[in-house]
Amino acid sequence: MNPTRPAVLLGLGVAIAAYLLSFFHRVAPAAISGDLQVSFAIGGAQLGTLAATYFYVYTLMQIPTGVLADTLGPRRILWWGGLVAGVGAILFGLAPSFELAFVGRTLVGLGVSVTFIAMLKLLAIGFDERRFATLTGLCMLIGNLGSILAGAPLAWATQAAGWRQVFVVVGLLSFALAFASRAWVIETPAGKVDRTAWLSGLVSVLKNRATWPGFFANAGLSGAFFAFAGLWAVPYLTQMHAMSRAVASSHVSIYFLGFAIGSALWGRVSDALGRRKSVALAVSGLHVLGWGVWLWATWRADGALPLAASYGLCLMMGLATAGFTLSWASAKEVNPPQLSGMATSVVNVGIFLGPAILQPMVGWLMERTWDGRMEAGVRIYSAGDWRNGMLLLTAAAVAGWIATLFVRETGCRNIWKTEDEK
Repeated sequence: MNPTRPAVLLGLGVAIAAYLLSFFHRVAPAAISGDLQVSFAIGGAQLGTLAATYFYVYTLMQIPTGVLADTLGPRRILWWGGLVAGVGAILFGLAPSFELAFVGRTLVGLGVSVTFIAMLKLLAIGFDERRFATLTGLCMLIGNLGSILAGAPLAWATQAAGWRQVFVVVGLLSFALAFASRAWVIETPAGKVDRTAWLSGLVSVLKNRATWPGFFANAGLSGAFFAFAGLWAVPYLTQMHAMSRAVASSHVSIYFLGFAIGSALWGRVSDALGRRKSVALAVSGLHVLGWGVWLWATWRADGALPLAASYGLCLMMGLATAGFTLSWASAKEVNPPQLSGMATSVVNVGIFLGPAILQPMVGWLMERTWDGRMEAGVRIYSAGDWRNGMLLLTAAAVAGWIATLFVRETGCRNIWKTEDEK
């Protein structure tokens, strides 16, 4: 018996809410970076590692999640994911030491790693494939509220109640969503993928050369974006552009507001034009140009931008960064429809592998030239230190744009049978 449309929408709503929380966790360290350094007496490299452990486990879980989405279904993986994320968030909030905080953040990454692929699977089985990119963008628009909440609102809540209390509450919300997913998320229709034959399906996706350009594009473009906006943006803006933490955090919120709008906008534009690659190339090119401005500021004696310009740049870069979100539709359209979970999960690995590498690398590069200056337990980096980090992020963005050149144009339709015939 096919599920009714209200049942599909209700389950999708739960998945989007879980995705919102996953985005909150992804970027929250940017707003509380100073608090974390003081609470655990850590430097830039350790701070980067603590933030990036979310991405480490998320990266490792993407392909297994795709397999699980195609075999067990989204309802079961959202249930278990919500429980694990809840335990991790509470442990992170209560952790007395860096080591326990690391374990908590790892559990958070493990728990929320299933949310996005589960959401895509619900879209793939419940809606017309010609609207996939549009609907994915709309879901991301809503889900990105989590990243907006992890900017200025989190900074405010941290000052009012403390960062630890905030994460305990978020952990309890994860538990609530786990129970909601068990009650309301639909079961995947039976018979789509033989659970004993999933390995051959995964091998088919991995052997498909058309799958991989999206992976490398995501590693560079989203890697630079999340490494910066998810951790280093607030300290960069406070130290290089003389902003208060509240103002810098509001820039992160604007960054993700642009990303949320762009996620919905570019999917709609792509579906309307019947093109994936050309849209992704154009907007990702703007993303690369934005990095030139941040990098330029590190060479200026007074590189601080006027507030209107810095807010505008964050909005533009957020909009442009969202070009990489077309990679999921592209990957789905060059692989068998019944393997959509595995196909999207493979390119999704790049989104988390990029920041997993770049977040600690930025800290490590800056630590190499850091002169030891500190204020209130927070390390203060010079323009030269920041230049080292920004050069790395700029290079990653350029590499991601180059990889986009090799993405196969699908015309917004599934072409895998045609590729088999060739």
